[in-house]
Amino acid sequence: MAVEYINPEGMHRNPAYSQGIAIPAGARLLLVGGQNAVDAGGAVVGKGDIGVQTDQAVRNVLSVVEAAGGTIESLVEVTIMMLADEPLGPAFAAWMAHWGQRPNPPTVSMMRVVGLGRPDVLIEIKALAVLP
Repeated sequence: MAVEYINPEGMHRNPAYSQGIAIPAGARLLLVGGQNAVDAGGAVVGKGDIGVQTDQAVRNVLSVVEAAGGTIESLVEVTIMMLADEPLGPAFAAWMAHWGQRPNPPTVSMMRVVGLGRPDVLIEIKALAVLP
């Protein structure tokens, strides 16, 4: 039961995201709730540093995916909510440090928001994964 990555000819191709992904009927799906830059003790990591916070949020997403039996390649959709004034570059670099040069990236949606659930949190990431 393989997912199908849709990147039509004539559309921009980007190594960071896919244009669409078809999920086969009967696939085991994992919804990962919004993860931010908190550590195991609930403390915010990297206060004021969007790159460090993105790294921690991605680590938290991957912890959930791995606990369910998946890997980073299991991600098919990632939704990023980032404070409106934060620079995208360091957050993108932190994501790509995890993704690397793998083929078939997930679909990605990014929103600039005015606030998140905790005052020191700069980014939150939720995801959808197709599990083995």
